[in-house]
Amino acid sequence: GATGYDSLAEADIVIEAVFEDMDVKRDVFAALDAATRPDAILATNTSYLDVNAISRTVREPSRVVGLHFFSPAHVMKLLEIVRPEAVADDVLATGFALARDLGKQPVVAGVCDGFIGNRILARYRQEADFMLEEGALPWQIDRAMEAWGFAMGLYRVQDLAGLDIAWAMRKRRAATRDPAARYVRIADRLCEMGRFGQKTGAGWYRYDSGRAEPDPEVERIILEESARAGIARRAFDDEEIIARLLGVMKDEGRAILDEGIAARASDIDVVLVNGYGFPRWRGGPMFLAGMA
Repeated sequence: GATGYDSLAEADIVIEAVFEDMDVKRDVFAALDAATRPDAILATNTSYLDVNAISRTVREPSRVVGLHFFSPAHVMKLLEIVRPEAVADDVLATGFALARDLGKQPVVAGVCDGFIGNRILARYRQEADFMLEEGALPWQIDRAMEAWGFAMGLYRVQDLAGLDIAWAMRKRRAATRDPAARYVRIADRLCEMGRFGQKTGAGWYRYDSGRAEPDPEVERIILEESARAGIARRAFDDEEIIARLLGVMKDEGRAILDEGIAARASDIDVVLVNGYGFPRWRGGPMFLAGMA
């Protein structure tokens, strides 16, 4: 196969999928702008970054669109079509046509940090981490959400995907993080120990037997971080865990609707069901909130 930009001269559409770093994205799009036809569609597979900023890298921003595929892309049906301010209608329509040809379920999202799915996921992760500091344990949270119907618990998912990916993003954002905001360091400490999940044999869980096993070392770190934060640990039951996590999903979904990032409540549910393991038979967070 070809490896140079010159091979893209006659391409109708190019999908960029490089590392989640804005400077790298801008460099790639500047090169694509020079190498492709003026009417070629340039799509970014970014999962978080500002697609408006990426589009301003090229001479004709109207040909830039976000096409956020979900991993593994040959299995996952969801495709978030991210609509930057300057995108042309025919470019957006082509994104839908491509989704149809690939057998994907498309959902349009506006531009914000994480779009629809990853924005809700970030709030979900944050609330789960708060509960770790307050008295819960990862395997307890995972067990509760899996029993409720999720395909896989949050911490098992992180171990599968690799903790280092989110860690790299947190480090890049550290300079702009609100110093007054509550920040849970547990995941950072695991990463500092080289515990990146299944690929290193340990993350939130240990994988000595090939299966996810609770790890006393993780529990020790969690207890240390609770003490460091001055939080008195308490008992959690499954009902409270489920209620808090569903509650923040609903709240973030309402904010996404209020900001116009999603056109309708049902779009949010389609994203969560098709891309994030939300149990289909439960309908979705907005359905549960009585909004879809």
